[in-house]
Amino acid sequence: MQGIMIQGCSSDAGKSYIATALCRILADMGYKVSPFKSQNMANNSYVTWDGGEIGRAQGVQAEAAGVRPETYMNPILLKPRQESGSEVVLFGRVLRSMPGREYHASFTLNEGLQALRKGLQIIEQQYNMIVIEGAGSPAEVNLNAREIVNMRVAREADVPVLLVVDINRGGSFASIVGTLELLGEDRRRVKGLIFNQFRGDLALFEDGVRWIEEYTGVKVVGVMPYLDDVNIEGEDSLSINFQHISAAPAGQAVELGIVRLPYISNHTDMEIFQYEPDVNVRFVDENQSLAGFDAIILPGTKSTIADLRHLEQNGLADRLRAYPGYIFGICGGYQIMGRELIDEDGVDFAPGSRQQGLGLLPVITSFQSEKAVCQQQAKGCHPLLAGLTASGYEIHLGGSLIAGEDLGEAVQPMWELADGRLDGAATADLRRAGSYLHNVFHNDNFRTLWLNEIRRAKGLAARPQVDTQAQKNAQYARLADYARQYLDIDYIMSIIKKEV
Repeated sequence: MQGIMIQGCSSDAGKSYIATALCRILADMGYKVSPFKSQNMANNSYVTWDGGEIGRAQGVQAEAAGVRPETYMNPILLKPRQESGSEVVLFGRVLRSMPGREYHASFTLNEGLQALRKGLQIIEQQYNMIVIEGAGSPAEVNLNAREIVNMRVAREADVPVLLVVDINRGGSFASIVGTLELLGEDRRRVKGLIFNQFRGDLALFEDGVRWIEEYTGVKVVGVMPYLDDVNIEGEDSLSINFQHISAAPAGQAVELGIVRLPYISNHTDMEIFQYEPDVNVRFVDENQSLAGFDAIILPGTKSTIADLRHLEQNGLADRLRAYPGYIFGICGGYQIMGRELIDEDGVDFAPGSRQQGLGLLPVITSFQSEKAVCQQQAKGCHPLLAGLTASGYEIHLGGSLIAGEDLGEAVQPMWELADGRLDGAATADLRRAGSYLHNVFHNDNFRTLWLNEIRRAKGLAARPQVDTQAQKNAQYARLADYARQYLDIDYIMSIIKKEV
């Protein structure tokens, strides 16, 4: 195949960033590019056009390449569930849950290897360029015999490898040397090294580049600086330390808090707020006061009842009940805001589980074994949302109904979905609201309306709508421009074409 693979000396070394940049650069050069990652482990998924789940990073990379995200771009997605193992998603559909021991002992070199090969075959037929992302480190010698995400993929696709190291962490030289030493025969596939997240004067690192090239015999393809002006959606739990502090003067910003849940999923629902010029975004931990926040978001979760019990145990649940500001729940966060959660079959937690929610909305949730996964179109049916349309996606177990009586306030559904179902619940002023619709805040019209309600309540002026799609596209372009500046793209093309 014609393409390149990006592997890392560790998790979170910057593989996704480099892969995203190369997807955009190669697309700009006229190639039809497909991203690929055979196996992803993340609760932060992307829902494709046909209702399949893939890792968020491959969805983003497809967007950067200007192609439609497809399930074969990430044929295996592992979604951790509590401490019992992972839900295995195969070509976008839930296969089953299994413990790690079973996965590595029987799945990887059977169904897993078949899925890897099928995905590569489809891409070879439909695209003329592939950008492959590895996972973790290729030097995990205890796993290499059964791994299906690093060097085995490079061999199956017969592509060269670029090895990325995060120099900001320290120990980058030892990481590179140690990784190469442990690769054995696969070392020959590593055709370039990339130092990522460099801070300071690049000229002062020239001796380091020279030394590592002489010691390893592998070319340094580039040194990417620490980029604080490029924001691409994060992939997994290592990326959720996200916060955004705007340039707004003190007292003139909307202070938005995101509750940090142990089993948080799809945290990119909230990253869209980074494009708002007057919104500060911070995570809320158990010991943190809520007094300084204008609004709180309860995000999605892979284990709703477990996370609700966590909030009860650390006291944050009671503080949320007493909080006078705006609270919005997304998917599992919406379920947590309700009155009761019922799990008779042990789908979310344990058989026979019944858990009292925060009681912020008169909603009762019952978990069901069938998982709802689909792209969704909606129109506002709440009085404040009249005339609004929105898009997003559903990915949840169970359903929620507004109880016959409310909590003393008028509570109404938020959205009418394209299939006629009603979704969500909200008080008349949206001060308490929740929805199953992931990416609801990615709709510029709704996000602006919600934020302007908060701004007015704080005594701030309303602000105009921000075009976040244009902003996201500009981020892809900016990342690609940095990569062109700091990476040897001509050399990368020569190894793709196997001229080196």
